[in-house]
Amino acid sequence: MTDVSAPRILCIGMPVRDLTFRIDAMPVRGAKKRAEHFAEICGGNAINAAIGIARLGGRALLTGPMGDRTEPAQHTLLDQLAREGIDATHLVAMPGLTTPVSAVMLDEGGERTIVTFRDPGLWQVKLPDAATLLPYCDAILIENRCAPFGIELCAAARSRGLAVVVDIDRPMALTDPLLTVASHLVFSSDALRATASATSDAEALDKLAALTPAFLAGTRGPQGTIWRDEAGRLQETPSFAVQAVDTLGAGDIFHGAFALAITERQAINDALTFASAAAALKCTRFGGAFAAPWREEVEQLLRSGARHA
Repeated sequence: MTDVSAPRILCIGMPVRDLTFRIDAMPVRGAKKRAEHFAEICGGNAINAAIGIARLGGRALLTGPMGDRTEPAQHTLLDQLAREGIDATHLVAMPGLTTPVSAVMLDEGGERTIVTFRDPGLWQVKLPDAATLLPYCDAILIENRCAPFGIELCAAARSRGLAVVVDIDRPMALTDPLLTVASHLVFSSDALRATASATSDAEALDKLAALTPAFLAGTRGPQGTIWRDEAGRLQETPSFAVQAVDTLGAGDIFHGAFALAITERQAINDALTFASAAAALKCTRFGGAFAAPWREEVEQLLRSGARHA
């Protein structure tokens, strides 16, 4: 049963049908490859993060565009979300359009290669308004590619004093309104350096700090997270050393766990460590975000004193 007092986080993004294929090694161009395992699961940054939030004890609310209600795949997607206790009532079905779909290949080391189709018409979505979505919310989590249709909600959330966490996995323009609307900007390392036109994560964080008052961090997978503290000093939070078999959704689980942790008023370093532990555990098993850990598993890893990478 969901704890109604638990933090409630609005996740903004596009649902995706993930067609996952487990293979021993990536095929060369033009080759045919036999998969060892196949599964169709719902995915996408927002859904993956929402699953992580729900399993870690938070409440997750989804909004964003999806395809036509007549798509057979919608029933599977919505059923999977319902089983995870995620509120998907504010996903917006777009008549005549196709829900995004990805072909995901996972090799023996857990690394994934993804090809995705997103119907261009989905970007024209009009989300429910702030009066509908923001009551009883504690934070927003948004992927930066969704700024065109999510920025108004983010601005409304900040005007209400809510945290706005941005998952940035592709370069941003330095004029992107999310840079100033967000309370927390968490980049992938590649997106961080590309956004700031910098050669190192540290240089990029310093450059961006002059443009935004938001908390700034860069995630580096097994190398941990680099971030700026309130005094402007660079800090590093190590990752956890695990045997990775499936990295699909790990970054999204990290962002979901981090958003939950800050709504719980965890200190920043503790929040990043909590998120790192959740992402690490997810990587140890197959299933995309459906391999996300439960709260007790994360707390057990944190209590174990396991060595970081």
